Amino acid sequence: MRKDVLAFVGMMMAECAQTGLMIAGKAAMSDGMSNFVFVFYSNALASLLLLPSSYIFYRSRRPPLTFPILCSFFILGFIGFLVQFIAYAGIFYSSPTLGTAMLNLIPGLTFILAVIFRMERLEWRSFSSIAKSVGTVLSITGAFIVTFYKGLPLLMTSSMSKSSRLLLLQLSEWVTGGLLLAISCVLASAWLIIQASVLKKYPLALIVVSYYCLFVAIQSAIVSLVMERDLSAWSLKPKVRLIAVSYSAVFGSAFQVTVSAWCLHQTGPVFVSMFKPLGIIIAVAVGVIFSGDTFYLGR
Repeated sequence: MRKDVLAFVGMMMAECAQTGLMIAGKAAMSDGMSNFVFVFYSNALASLLLLPSSYIFYRSRRPPLTFPILCSFFILGFIGFLVQFIAYAGIFYSSPTLGTAMLNLIPGLTFILAVIFRMERLEWRSFSSIAKSVGTVLSITGAFIVTFYKGLPLLMTSSMSKSSRLLLLQLSEWVTGGLLLAISCVLASAWLIIQASVLKKYPLALIVVSYYCLFVAIQSAIVSLVMERDLSAWSLKPKVRLIAVSYSAVFGSAFQVTVSAWCLHQTGPVFVSMFKPLGIIIAVAVGVIFSGDTFYLGR
């Protein structure tokens, strides 16, 4: 199978996994789990899974890990930690559906950064460049519409009447969540550009992701120890927390980030970011069918 077909299939699967990751994170935090602790557990478990397997997989063709390479892994992990922490905070205040909708910002922002750093060429006579430019404007506009505009309900659910008295509170939290998610998308776009640069220097995606998860785990552990001094915040009980952390580690950090990194190395950051709008279709379907979310015009 050709690499471009593998990249297409891989990104479809990665976006499905990322949508599930947002839903799992929302479930854990709604049950009282801190987003700092959630990020730590998921990345620590992912690094325990990935580091041994990456060294076994690349045992005969592994370039040396120099200090500058490790520093680039650390920077990648730091930005990734900020992305995860801010994104989960935004999802806590809003919903996984809004989280996936705001991912529409990433293709446009990534394209702008790719042009600035000369990873993409902008030629106004090229149909491809015009399409990407128009798509950038539409994606950024649409992401802010779903944050600040709320039209009439399109899909009524049984939970709508129960939640009507909390509408004003939910609206303010929705906007707060949307702004946090927008910040995380800006950082995520920068993270894709930096990751593409790191993979050019060290093209073994599995090792890059392994050290990325390790550094995110270390950084989130330090912040969690400062912010969460209550021992109960570290508990994996009830069972929903353990399930959410396990899913996040296996399908989020390990599978989704590794597949995305491989696709990014094969195709570039703009191609990877183009699949982000797929998540909203999955999240809306899951939210309406299983969570009783109300689907509004414009949101």
